[in-house]
Amino acid sequence: MKVLTDAEPLGSPPQPASLAIGVFDGVHLGHASVIRQTLADARAVSGIAVAVTFDRHPDAIVAPERTPPLLYPLWRRLDALASLGISTALVFPFDAKFRAQPAETFVDRLTRGFGNVASIAVGNQFVFGHGRGGNVDLLQRLGRERGFVVHPIPPCTLDGKPVSSTRIRERVAAGDLVGASTLLGRPYSIGGDVVMGDQLGRTLGFPTANLAVAGLVLPPMGVYTAIAHLQGRRIPAAVNIGRRPTVADSAPETRVEAHLLDFEGDLYGARLELELAERLRPETRFPSREALVDQIGRDVFEVRQWAGNRGLL
Repeated sequence: MKVLTDAEPLGSPPQPASLAIGVFDGVHLGHASVIRQTLADARAVSGIAVAVTFDRHPDAIVAPERTPPLLYPLWRRLDALASLGISTALVFPFDAKFRAQPAETFVDRLTRGFGNVASIAVGNQFVFGHGRGGNVDLLQRLGRERGFVVHPIPPCTLDGKPVSSTRIRERVAAGDLVGASTLLGRPYSIGGDVVMGDQLGRTLGFPTANLAVAGLVLPPMGVYTAIAHLQGRRIPAAVNIGRRPTVADSAPETRVEAHLLDFEGDLYGARLELELAERLRPETRFPSREALVDQIGRDVFEVRQWAGNRGLL
């Protein structure tokens, strides 16, 4: 995927750009409707479909106290957009200066930068610009003046309710991974960079990859069966989400640690996606490290059976 940090001509002379604008956290079924419209618009004018998004949730700057935990880090959002057919993304750094832009300035930045904007697709409740001063009505007026078509996409509904990132976060936090996957339109997963841990798992005989998950919504603490996606490979994994209560010197923050079955190699710095399947048990405090090691062995055995039954080994 080609990733831009500001609007620029797509070719010379500039090819028509059809834009989909949004945060796209989770790239769920509702977002997919916006993307489908954008792809259709691009095909109709022999142009390029572009997803316009931000490097963080706008509330991180606008209202930090109500910033929601995210479903996906930025790189995972871009991967999901690419899987829907988007080959170009414009990722704006959302900072105080960007927040201060009036709505019309934001649109002018897009039209002048791309040089040839054919259409813009957004959710029908889309707001933008300083103080949320812009909405679909303003966008349509600017479209008439500047020569682009606006598609306000109504919400996608499931079970009589709109599909939203908020609804999916609630499902994840409640442990309803099947429900979250249904709303996403793909299996729920946790994505993160592999970072250095304290290598406790290695000393226990079960080395783990520790994921950087700060700012992400997480399911209930416990041990899960999972499929680790690593550079095109699908590797069965036992995943622990929790605070490791048996370890006296454990850090208080919640960690996501994955033991990849039969894997050897250095994962530090890699981007790892963990597709969670089933929760085997809640997090438990054991009377000793020996008891913990025994239970981890049983957990890994269960994961191996689960993976074998599904042809993953």
